[in-house]
Amino acid sequence: MKVKGTAHRVGDHIDTDAIIPARFLVTTDPEELGANCMEGHEEGWGKRLKKNDVIVAGENFGCGSSREHAPISILGAGVPVVVAKSFARIFYRNGFNMGLVLLEVGEEIDKIGDTHEIEVDVVVGEIRNLTTDETIKCAPVPPFMQEILNAGGLVSYAKKKLS
Repeated sequence: MKVKGTAHRVGDHIDTDAIIPARFLVTTDPEELGANCMEGHEEGWGKRLKKNDVIVAGENFGCGSSREHAPISILGAGVPVVVAKSFARIFYRNGFNMGLVLLEVGEEIDKIGDTHEIEVDVVVGEIRNLTTDETIKCAPVPPFMQEILNAGGLVSYAKKKLS
């Protein structure tokens, strides 16, 4: 899986309330949640996201509650990948369960600036910054996790395996 899009930077410790505030949790519809993605971070921030853009975060992205609405809202906003210095563990698992690709790159995150054009290769574990012509290596998503992602998340994967 390769994704090419614009990087949108956020800082450290972005919690699930910033990703999708509680007032929007009256639905599980990805498009409705996506329309309000990052509203708790900055009003209207999510409106800048376009299909295949990438959220680039600092440390501990997705901390806070274990709500699945957070990764669903990111996917609903058209963002298939989040690249971060690090992720909160519950969010990390929920992200993959919902079909959201999450890549940890540590300190290398500083090589990606806001609005840089990047290309993410999930299979190889490589992020090419097309703006600066730099490449960041990271752990590729393991094949069994790629199967879950390709199925659209854990529930879809399980249904496919059971049928």
